Amino acid sequence: MPQTRSQSQATISFPKKKLSRTLDKAKNSSDTKQEVTKVQAIPRSPCVVLPLSPRKRLGDDNLCNTPHLLPCSPPKQGKKENGPPSSHLPKGRRLVFDNQLTVKSPSKREQARVHQDKICSSVQKGQEMTTNSEQRCPLEKESARVRLFKQEGTCYQQAKLVLNTAVPDRLPAREKEMDIVRNFLREHICGKKAGSLYISGAPGTGKTACLSRILQDLKKKLKGFKTIMLNCMSLRSAQAVFPAIAQEICQEGVSRPAGKDMMRKLENHLTAQKGPMIVLVLDEMDQLDSKGQDVLYTLFEWPWLSNSRLVLIGIANTLDLTDRILPRLQAREKCKPWLLNFPPYTKNQIAIILQDRLKQASKDQVLDNTAIQFCARKVSAVSGDIRKALDVCRRAIEIVESDVKSQTILKPLSECKSPSESLVPKRVGLIHISQVISEVDGNRMTLSQEGAQDSFPLQQKILVCSLLLLTRQLKIKEVTLGKLYEAYSNVCRKQQVASVDQSECLSLSGLLEARGILELKKNKETRFTKVSLKIEEKEIEHALKDKALIGNILATGLP
Repeated sequence: MPQTRSQSQATISFPKKKLSRTLDKAKNSSDTKQEVTKVQAIPRSPCVVLPLSPRKRLGDDNLCNTPHLLPCSPPKQGKKENGPPSSHLPKGRRLVFDNQLTVKSPSKREQARVHQDKICSSVQKGQEMTTNSEQRCPLEKESARVRLFKQEGTCYQQAKLVLNTAVPDRLPAREKEMDIVRNFLREHICGKKAGSLYISGAPGTGKTACLSRILQDLKKKLKGFKTIMLNCMSLRSAQAVFPAIAQEICQEGVSRPAGKDMMRKLENHLTAQKGPMIVLVLDEMDQLDSKGQDVLYTLFEWPWLSNSRLVLIGIANTLDLTDRILPRLQAREKCKPWLLNFPPYTKNQIAIILQDRLKQASKDQVLDNTAIQFCARKVSAVSGDIRKALDVCRRAIEIVESDVKSQTILKPLSECKSPSESLVPKRVGLIHISQVISEVDGNRMTLSQEGAQDSFPLQQKILVCSLLLLTRQLKIKEVTLGKLYEAYSNVCRKQQVASVDQSECLSLSGLLEARGILELKKNKETRFTKVSLKIEEKEIEHALKDKALIGNILATGLP
């Protein structure tokens, strides 16, 4: 037994094993110390700076020592290592954590090689910069050639921008009317004197545009007045104008009272001694038509209250609004407003406006002079609406622009001209203007050719005939939708044709308005919507008389 114990103790040899482990640890610690010292020496070398974060280091953990990387996402690298790979630069050094391998410090040859590579890379970067600068020069030279192709679209776009219906900087052919409005406002604002002005005129004659331009100019020159502009078409009822005025005059924190308290507070605010002059502009003023005309009478009486600071300006299409609807204003000379009428534009004025707009776009006009004169003659003969002339020209430009885009062929670079010659690829001629006018305002009642399907529905024909007969019978130009529907129902009953209800009649009127045959003046109540013809009676008769039913309706008249 004792022999076996001694043998087992001799074979186990615990102290010897401990010594070997301590020796291994000492070896490992010495190796790691050497590696740390060598690793610390590596960043001092001009080759590679190792990042402090272990994530950004290249080692066995992120599979950088393997000869073939796995097909996965690349290892995360530092900021200096990001970027396009360069083949001419030496590969970065790798940290090896094996005890058998040691990290060698870079030799002098390797340092010289790295230095030469850096010089070469800086030279290559300089060459790349020069090549880039040289490439920019031909690009700038080629931009002159490419610019001609781009101008084929931009010249039309610029022309369409200047032909918009927004308030322009200049308003030619309206100097006389603008001087009257400007003098009226200067006299009443500077003199602290209340007053009223009523501006009338057909749609598209420049009433709102001229007044808006004058107010914008006076805001820069004069002080001590406040402008309030309201469009009465946006109001639900005529009585809703007073809360809208109170909301503009009073601050947002002030609660708006209702009824007589509101009127009393408004009058007290308008007649207060302290405060700026108030310029109240009511566009589409004829929409404030109410029972007894209480709203309009109240508005026109406000400027003539004692110590009033209100300057009222009303704008509407009706020429005789103050004489026909407000006859009691004639009894008081003080309450009678100044009257100013904007006549429709003549052909010369429309041509001047179009030429002035197109000059702002480019030196070479997109529209021919013959096309401008033709458009001015057609529009002045029908309505004198400048907005219609602008829309016709803009639509004609769109037609030509689509033709140019569909037929554009890239020319050789040698045939391209310099960018200074900003030539228009294709001008808008008389043919394009006549095409647009025939689509919009031409013979809209003409039906399709014989044998083709009738493009004008029967119910719309009967409605147009009923309106024509009703205007003849009543000898007026405008009728309400309620009266028109009664006449339409009687005609359908007499001719034994199924009629539509009143809501369908309103939709039919809207379709006819889109065709340009009728004109609708919408009201709060659908029944009182005013309907009028936009085409002469002879033209309607000539277009509809070829059909047996329509001819019979026009011949027999209303029942």
